[in-house]
Amino acid sequence: MNTSVAVADWIKRIADDERRRDTVRVTEDEIAARKADLVRRNGQRVIDELRATVTRDVDAFRSEFVGDRARDIVVEATVPDGGFVVRKPAPAAVSLAVTPNLEAATMVCHYRFALTNGLPPREDRIDMTFAGDGGETLHVKHHGTGQVFATADALSEYLLVPVLTGRPR
Repeated sequence: MNTSVAVADWIKRIADDERRRDTVRVTEDEIAARKADLVRRNGQRVIDELRATVTRDVDAFRSEFVGDRARDIVVEATVPDGGFVVRKPAPAAVSLAVTPNLEAATMVCHYRFALTNGLPPREDRIDMTFAGDGGETLHVKHHGTGQVFATADALSEYLLVPVLTGRPR
């Protein structure tokens, strides 16, 4: 005896929807895996290039103000994964801590501006993410604005302007 049950149309629709969701999930997982692989292969290089570019730019700025102790800015390597701190002394003291997390494909940029009027320091935080271009190139993207920095030069300029001027964005 052969019995076949007719499947209701609404069950077919739900099953089709679930298959589409499964396909989207698999595609998203593949994209995430490719991005993680790209960050694993190139993330440290991007951070190292950024630190070298920031150091170069700070040195160039300091050379414009030889002997000016207020513009004696330093770059210090601080943490694993290539993190670093940029410090500008008083009177317009500013520090920028760049802390990458390659496992999470993120980078936190934390500014601290010392105020001269006795108020507590102002602190700003910028969250960055590593973003692929669909190919083999890894960029850094501002999480809040979506601005993409394709080169270490562009990101260095963006990060250093508040430090060099002593003024928050």
